[in-house]
Amino acid sequence: MSTVSTPMVRSAPLINRDRVIDWLGIAPFIIFSLLFLIIPTLYLVAGAFLTPEGDFTLKNIGDLFTPSIMSAYWLSIRISVASALGGALIGFFLAWAVVLGGLPASVRSTLLTFSGVASNFAGVPLAFAFLATLGRTGLVTVFLREGFGFNLYGTGFNLLSFLGLTITYIYFQIPLMVLILTPALDGMKKEWREASQILGATNRQYWTMVALPILWPSLLGTTLLLFANAFGAIATAFALTGSSLPIVPILLYAQIRGDVLHNANLGYAIALGMIVITGVSNVLYLMLRMRAERWQK
Repeated sequence: MSTVSTPMVRSAPLINRDRVIDWLGIAPFIIFSLLFLIIPTLYLVAGAFLTPEGDFTLKNIGDLFTPSIMSAYWLSIRISVASALGGALIGFFLAWAVVLGGLPASVRSTLLTFSGVASNFAGVPLAFAFLATLGRTGLVTVFLREGFGFNLYGTGFNLLSFLGLTITYIYFQIPLMVLILTPALDGMKKEWREASQILGATNRQYWTMVALPILWPSLLGTTLLLFANAFGAIATAFALTGSSLPIVPILLYAQIRGDVLHNANLGYAIALGMIVITGVSNVLYLMLRMRAERWQK
């Protein structure tokens, strides 16, 4: 009687080692997001509906509609809109010049490198730079007064004002616009311009009927991102103006810090309002970006 040996069948491992390594690679990011983004956000959302004793209440949400808080929101929205529009307009023309304007490649690489640095240059260094440049004794202010007899502050300009803070914000809004819009301009195909020229379209008609309709999701989406970027900024504004310009982030800081104002739960409600506004802006940006990416495929 002969016996037939059957080959040993190895069972598949219960744990995929490569998959485990992949998850370990992103584990620091997940932990960082949980500790510094998700859990704090959930904590302040819950705190917005609680009293200091821990009881449920809607009073904190109702207090958001008091005149002082509403005026702070409105001031922040105005500054964010103005700096976003200014940064988007100037940044668009800069990106267009280096991508489609026929400038040397060295200019493009230099501008993109500078934009990567300048888009993150904020806080106390940026505030000091503008005070040293456009302050009452700043370099440009003194140069205009001594060299041309022009008193900048005699015209009513004040760096510690709505206009001054908007100009300061535009400094980091422009390079951010350049960085985000450059890939969209790179995605413009030469065939589209050639086809429009064959059909007899002028350069103006190409931009109004072909290029801008394709670019508008990227333009509008990036402008929304710039709005959210300015709306949540506090370090630059606080270092530049202190508490003389009561925008929402400074008001929130005053509520949580508790030197004069101290209502942490109201501060959580103010933060919740900021999250809602910036969240809507970011969601619209993502929707517009997905629409813009259809043309680049």
